[in-house]
Amino acid sequence: MLQGAKLLKHKILIGLLYGCGLRCMEARGVRLQDLDFDRKQLKVVQGKGKKDRYVPLSEHLIRGLKKYIEAEKPQEYLFNGQPLPTGAGGDFDNRYSQRGVQWAVRQVAKAAGVKKEVHTHTLRHSYATHLLEDGMDIMTLKDLLGHQNIETTMEYLHIAQLESQRIFSPLDTLFSKCSRK
Repeated sequence: MLQGAKLLKHKILIGLLYGCGLRCMEARGVRLQDLDFDRKQLKVVQGKGKKDRYVPLSEHLIRGLKKYIEAEKPQEYLFNGQPLPTGAGGDFDNRYSQRGVQWAVRQVAKAAGVKKEVHTHTLRHSYATHLLEDGMDIMTLKDLLGHQNIETTMEYLHIAQLESQRIFSPLDTLFSKCSRK
């Protein structure tokens, strides 16, 4: 999907959703001040449950973010939406809308030839599953995802194809220990 994104804005959006495991509302709320390129991390402010957390930023994403910021010159929020008409009312700001984020994800998935239906949360699920498959422990993943309960994070264990979950017989283990003696 990263290669299928035509617009730099969409490439960065996909990169944050997948590369940082962000929820849609968290990606929409990223402010420039939340990006710490020196420490290679993003501060997720007031995520679900109104808690702040830090997630790592990859070198690839940092390069893309710098390029995007230089080109688009966002003022406060990383992703700006369409400016609201004067006197529109309500408590809206000029962040990228939830509908806009979801549309961008669907368009990029379609352009990349992804046949399955893809949502913003699909990228978050992929982030969690891939980290588990790469050997991350469940407690660290819980913190990165901003989950309050470990049970929520444990759901990803059922999806992940973990090397340690290889099916075997206890006789194999027993006999391998006996043959070493």
